[in-house]
Amino acid sequence: MTRALPARLGDLAAIGLSGLCMAHCLALPLAAALLPVAGVWAEAEWVHWAFALTAAPISLWTLTRRPAVQPLAFGATGLGLLFAGAVDFPAHEAETLITVTGSLMLTAAHGMNWLCKPHGCE
Repeated sequence: MTRALPARLGDLAAIGLSGLCMAHCLALPLAAALLPVAGVWAEAEWVHWAFALTAAPISLWTLTRRPAVQPLAFGATGLGLLFAGAVDFPAHEAETLITVTGSLMLTAAHGMNWLCKPHGCE
């Protein structure tokens, strides 16, 4: 039996959002060096919150639809790191590392969830 299409689309959306988050974290600082206007957007606090607040409900929806502990644990940790980066915890200097790590963990969680069989992972 195949997994429900809406849940699979949710995983794909979450993976795509994680990719956008990483692009924001890694590419915009380079663009900021070239374009002063992009620097304002790259450092805007609302952008980090927008990504984290968009990722949270999609991730919670897709990762809690099956009894798979590993994807849920990776996803919860990844979301926690995204929010930690948004609030500059533990320090502003670690924000990019924390956010990228959280994004990678969230992407891995949705990848694992995507590959799980309908009744859980083995």
